Amino acid sequence: MSPSPAAIAVVKDRHMGLSHGVGKSLLITGLLVWGTACGASAHTPNDALHEYAEALRVGDSGKAYSLMSAEFQSRYSRENFETMLSDNRAESEQTAHRLATQSSELVVSAEFEFGMDQPIRLVKQSGKWRIAGNPLDHYSQETPRDTVRSFVRAYKHKRWNIMLRFVPTKYRERMTVAMVQKQFEGPRKAAMVEMMDAIKANLNSSEPDLRDLHKGKHVKLRYGVDYEVELIREQGVWKIERLQ
Repeated sequence: MSPSPAAIAVVKDRHMGLSHGVGKSLLITGLLVWGTACGASAHTPNDALHEYAEALRVGDSGKAYSLMSAEFQSRYSRENFETMLSDNRAESEQTAHRLATQSSELVVSAEFEFGMDQPIRLVKQSGKWRIAGNPLDHYSQETPRDTVRSFVRAYKHKRWNIMLRFVPTKYRERMTVAMVQKQFEGPRKAAMVEMMDAIKANLNSSEPDLRDLHKGKHVKLRYGVDYEVELIREQGVWKIERLQ
């Protein structure tokens, strides 16, 4: 089974914690891992990651930038990229070392995007593609992006009881289904509709706040120009701490 050309490929290192979606470094998520689309010399995920690791090791920002996807380069200029490298020098060096020494631990996966309601993640095992994750979990909180997508889905379907799942523990005792519904359909309904529509429109283009990438349990995702979602990880799942 082969994913369509629209699928998004992701490479994970089990030791780097990339299963949380945002990952150890924004720079990794921009790497091209499909050889047919790669502008540099890399032809496989391992090739791309080894070349990226070597570029980081020797300080060749131009080579590293050339290994980033066209989508990444459209969002970040080479100057922006070099600033990110400079601001995260220690983390970049750690990333380079891990990529160079732990490539045998890499797992290649792909996510088939066909709209907000149900993206499907696939993983390559023994040379064949298999469906990964739980396709019946319509309100996943496995990653920050999964959580925001699920939250928007619950809102669109008016599943106010489901939306309570996304409330952090420190607020949960004070919240009820009726309060959630009032928050979104009460006096501020128009503002809420505008915000949720904007977040929905930008579900596939959210960017993590670089200041939060390495904190592990707190992440901020920006949706478009005006909106930001702050998430917290509790008991193995992500919850929404603030919409603004």
